[in-house]
Amino acid sequence: MNDDSSATTAALRTGLTTDPLWDFALAFYGRPGVEPACLRLQDEASIDVCELLWHCWLYRHRLVLAHEPPGLAAIRRWQRDVTLPLRSLRRQLKAEASPGAGVAEVRRKIQQAELAAERETLQRLQRLAEQTEGLAALPRAAPSLEIYLASRWKLQKKVQLLAVQTLECQLDPL
Repeated sequence: MNDDSSATTAALRTGLTTDPLWDFALAFYGRPGVEPACLRLQDEASIDVCELLWHCWLYRHRLVLAHEPPGLAAIRRWQRDVTLPLRSLRRQLKAEASPGAGVAEVRRKIQQAELAAERETLQRLQRLAEQTEGLAALPRAAPSLEIYLASRWKLQKKVQLLAVQTLECQLDPL
């Protein structure tokens, strides 16, 4: 990377601190079609929603991963070891939660723990983006978010590509 592109990337990275990933994720996830698109990609393509939202946030700031930063493996382990078991347990209790108020309360607490684990993940991803040298500025003729994400996760199914198109349509540029 040359000095000019390094300076551009550094300048773009400063915007990350003024737009916290957690706040972006909450606002973006609440937009029409984003939640079902994320869940489709999670359930059908095994894409971690937090990591997906992170990539959308970076892209919104005209940044992408130039290479996978070493700290990402530890964040993925956290998701696998903490968040996924909570999500699995919450989903297992869904059928039992309707008739029993006690089970519904346990499920609600598990859901709160799952959300706290996801928030921790997003905070770790933000710190990683702020500290890593693995980011690059999007070129002026950047690929669409759809092309970027589809190539990153090798998405080919039409429903998955439509889900990514939904995300792109809801992503506001800065």
